Amino acid sequence: MLELKSVAKKYGYFKAVDAVSFAVKPGEAVGYLGPNGAGKSTTIKMIAGLLEPTGGEIIYQGRNVWKNLVWFKERLGYVPEEPAIYSHMSAYDYLIMVGRLRKIKESALKHKIEGFMEIFDLGGDMHSEIASFSKGMVQKVLISAALLHDPEVLLLDEPLSGLDVTTALTVRELVRRLAAEGKIVIYSSHILEIVEKVATRVIILYQGRVQADDSVENLRQLMKVPSLEDIFNQLVKHEDPGALASELVSLMRKG
Repeated sequence: MLELKSVAKKYGYFKAVDAVSFAVKPGEAVGYLGPNGAGKSTTIKMIAGLLEPTGGEIIYQGRNVWKNLVWFKERLGYVPEEPAIYSHMSAYDYLIMVGRLRKIKESALKHKIEGFMEIFDLGGDMHSEIASFSKGMVQKVLISAALLHDPEVLLLDEPLSGLDVTTALTVRELVRRLAAEGKIVIYSSHILEIVEKVATRVIILYQGRVQADDSVENLRQLMKVPSLEDIFNQLVKHEDPGALASELVSLMRKG
């Protein structure tokens, strides 16, 4: 089980994440939602071992993640919102490097990489420099790198960014299957309809604090609304999107 216990991140007096607590069991795909600036990516980076919390604890299998970072990262797959990748390398060489760092056997590694590249339609480009790739192609490489070592925990921060429809549907189905096989999946995204389809549970963050943590169905019944979008809007939106759209149209027509 992965647990966050009163996890916080402060920058001076500003609380980006404020005493966030939740637990994710093996077999759960949890949607982690919130508007821009809510603290979603900050939380994900703290779990991933990239940003040290200023308060609280992150626990995996009874161990403090930040006191056992190497051990935890061996069990973690992470797709970041902002790609950090060696763009001068080819996709194949980059994944070879990642696989060796993950201590995957050489014979299995090459087979895995070639398989990922074919499935993601990068077979003809895997020896080209990543610098020449489109955003969607880079995203496919990042997803492959996160999955190569068959991780126990998957952190996916806007994983469908730039992907074509077929690949996006494949990743969506993959998330469901990995959770069904007992993986822990935390899926952060702005695309609410995708989260609604892949997540067994959603956590909604606003101004650094958890506003809701339950299954979509339970939240629908509790709040008497038909969709995750309606739930999200009630919890974190204080402006009327329709009114804002009207103002924008009015501004466009002025002059």
